[in-house]
Amino acid sequence: MARPKKPPRWLEAARLRNEGARAGQISRPVGWGDWLSRSLARAGVLPLRDAEEAIRAGRVVVDSREVTEPLAPVSVEKSVVKLDGKRVSLTWRTRVLMLHKPAGVVTHGSDPEGIGTVFDVLLAALPFELQRFGWHAVGRLDRDTTGLLLFTNDERFVAHATQPETHLPKRYVARVSGVITDQKLATLRAGIKLDGFTTRPAKAQRRAEDVVELIITEGKYHQVKRMLGEVGLPTLALHREAVGGLELDVAERTLRELSDTEIQTHLRFEVRAG
Repeated sequence: MARPKKPPRWLEAARLRNEGARAGQISRPVGWGDWLSRSLARAGVLPLRDAEEAIRAGRVVVDSREVTEPLAPVSVEKSVVKLDGKRVSLTWRTRVLMLHKPAGVVTHGSDPEGIGTVFDVLLAALPFELQRFGWHAVGRLDRDTTGLLLFTNDERFVAHATQPETHLPKRYVARVSGVITDQKLATLRAGIKLDGFTTRPAKAQRRAEDVVELIITEGKYHQVKRMLGEVGLPTLALHREAVGGLELDVAERTLRELSDTEIQTHLRFEVRAG
């Protein structure tokens, strides 16, 4: 018998919000913004997992009521939230980090092979003042792919940067085997059929005898490797060097925080200023 799927967190949060309001267990704030644990993480009060543990342990009070449900609703503007008896602010602004991902680690929260994840790399590189935020990886890079990977505390930016409708270009450089011909490059530029869909037109050029530069505006599963494989250019190494107008400019395993201007100009996203 198939195991029932767990409902998504946003749906569970909506259910608890409605049930809690009806039962009088927690007031429904005017202009409520999100669930409690995520709001704490987004504002840099506690990382998400720590926030969930603190709430369940009874360390968080919302509007004079002890709350033990991480998905309880709160209003950033109106709710009075205390952690261990001290008032904390849920005010937040959009933050985006650029990390230079090394090869070998996965873009997941855990690695069954025990080699490591990008979040391990992120935590090791984060300055102290950014360690209490909840960070979301923006898209994914394969285990053996290196290069520019973005992180943010703003889920809206994740959606913006990963949805195909945004047309945010991503520039990859691939070392390949096989002969790079003009015909193969033309096929890449025109679009390739992959498992029931055709890729959008891409920009492709030869950088060296065995190196192809490919710019795409979507991000299907293993798309770059599959596109190159379809034209007889199996990928030996893959590196992402730019997203939008943003160029990777930090050393491997290091990061820096982007300015609001960079986010708005290079990534075409209107930041929340806090």
